[in-house]
Amino acid sequence: MKRHLQVVGGIVIQNGALLAARRGESKYAYVAHKYEFAGGKIEAGETPPQALAREFAEELRAKIEVGERFMRLTHEYPDFIVTLDTYFCTLLTPVSRTEHEELRFIPLAELSPADWAPADAPAVKALRAMAEGEEL
Repeated sequence: MKRHLQVVGGIVIQNGALLAARRGESKYAYVAHKYEFAGGKIEAGETPPQALAREFAEELRAKIEVGERFMRLTHEYPDFIVTLDTYFCTLLTPVSRTEHEELRFIPLAELSPADWAPADAPAVKALRAMAEGEEL
């Protein structure tokens, strides 16, 4: 039976661009060098917003305000299953790259789901579609 991870990802949009965190090398080739939403695993006793705030503090050295949930996605990778809850977030302090290969803001109109980890791609696709229909 595959391991099932409960994870959270923060959707930070500034000036029409989405914060993207690119992973470095990974033992899982299918997510190596792919963009993902900043965030991570929910630890025992944490709510998803608490986990997101902790992960932003640990990985990006940033404080955030967690807003409403956007989407819940479940994706089965070859080695494990991920359930990802994404939340709109507001940065309260600047981000710093500590664990990721790259942090950048990508204009919503330029988002390509193929550049993102497969679990994150449906949310990226939905955000791009929303941006094409209305301003976020």
